[in-house]
Amino acid sequence: MKQHTKTLTLAIMVVLAIVFAGTCCATAMEKVNINTATLEQLMTLDRVGPKYAQRIIDYREHVEPFKKPEDIMKVKGIGKKTWEANKDRIVV
Repeated sequence: MKQHTKTLTLAIMVVLAIVFAGTCCATAMEKVNINTATLEQLMTLDRVGPKYAQRIIDYREHVEPFKKPEDIMKVKGIGKKTWEANKDRIVV
């Protein structure tokens, strides 16, 4: 009986780990339209916190909409490393 309980507990932990990992990975792979994304959506990008997310919003609203994904590097503080980390997820 004791072994059965340990096996069941382990099985539940594995299932929860798979579900949690799947949710995280799905969010990490979603495309982000930098012309329409909310602050929270922009923050799902690697290396983008609330300050940079707000700068992206300010740029598209006060300067111009982004014409191509790599234009995100026109935003102060967003450079090549951030672009490289997110280039597969950013769309316009």
